[in-house]
Amino acid sequence: MYLILLGPPGSGKGTQAERLCKQLDLPHVASGDLFRDHLKRETDLGNLARSYIDKGQLVPDDATIAMIKERLSRSDCRGGTILDGFPRTQAQAEALDSFLQELGQQLTGVLFIAVPDDVLIERLSGRRICRKCQTPYHILFSPPREAQTCDLCAGDLYQRDDDQPETIKARLDVYHKQTAPLIKFYKAANLLHEVDGNMDIDQVTDTMLTIIRSLRP
Repeated sequence: MYLILLGPPGSGKGTQAERLCKQLDLPHVASGDLFRDHLKRETDLGNLARSYIDKGQLVPDDATIAMIKERLSRSDCRGGTILDGFPRTQAQAEALDSFLQELGQQLTGVLFIAVPDDVLIERLSGRRICRKCQTPYHILFSPPREAQTCDLCAGDLYQRDDDQPETIKARLDVYHKQTAPLIKFYKAANLLHEVDGNMDIDQVTDTMLTIIRSLRP
């Protein structure tokens, strides 16, 4: 069972992927984690990616696809996986289809977590991080007991640059430009299943599990 979680920043893809992986006993393959792993180990792919990142450029599809292929070739992915953060472009989606065919497999389904932009901006702009211990908070959903102070270590809380409203809007613009073709691509292949990401976290998980169980052969 090969599944893709598709959704904008702040939609809860990472949280839902971890929950689904536990329920389905599948490995969680997150593109961000792969990049960090290759950069840390200074692999050939990691060094190639760093050469673009250091220049402030996007890592080419070929390098990203190569990292995903290497990960999906490992033994723990033989029974399937949940992909989070990949594919981001139609070229990546087509490359994934071709590679799965090489493995004698095919994509089971794509779960698209839909959340309105105004809700995403509220979610992301409310995030705060402790400078000392990196504990995350949210000013609306999980605030500290004392404003701007970590409950655990009394460190100062700060807002990441990525969570500034202007930056979030720019990230969402990029997401919409990249993802619109993907949505059409997977709709045309009858693989897309839209989930209301504005529901309670448990409801989103339950809805996804219901869809996934309907896709099992």
